[in-house]
Amino acid sequence: MTPLASLTRLHKALSSQVRLRIIAMLRKGELCACQIQAVLGLAPSTVSRHVAELRDAGLLTERKDGRWVHFGLAADADPGKILGEEVLGADPQLRADAAVVDRLRRVPVQILCDAGRDIDRVSAIVRSGDG
Repeated sequence: MTPLASLTRLHKALSSQVRLRIIAMLRKGELCACQIQAVLGLAPSTVSRHVAELRDAGLLTERKDGRWVHFGLAADADPGKILGEEVLGADPQLRADAAVVDRLRRVPVQILCDAGRDIDRVSAIVRSGDG
């Protein structure tokens, strides 16, 4: 791929608020696809399309662990440079996403998937001690 084609692919990948939210979510470490789906509230196929764009642009890595697929930022993908540090700290949507991600990181992925990626249901399961 030529340098211009690579740059075009990168800018195309960054031209979506959903994909920028995914990049922001991953700044503290990898997440399972179902965790990303739970935060975004989007269908698995839609999230798959978005992560494919980011992966194809060289921004994400993918790791399979049993039935789960985990995504992380590529080594050279710096969210502070991509999004701008001022956006990361000031945007209310990114702050809300970060709060949900922090909650989800405390729940085993299997519980989240078994609960249909319903964050409220997961919270109830965890509170009841069934998880």
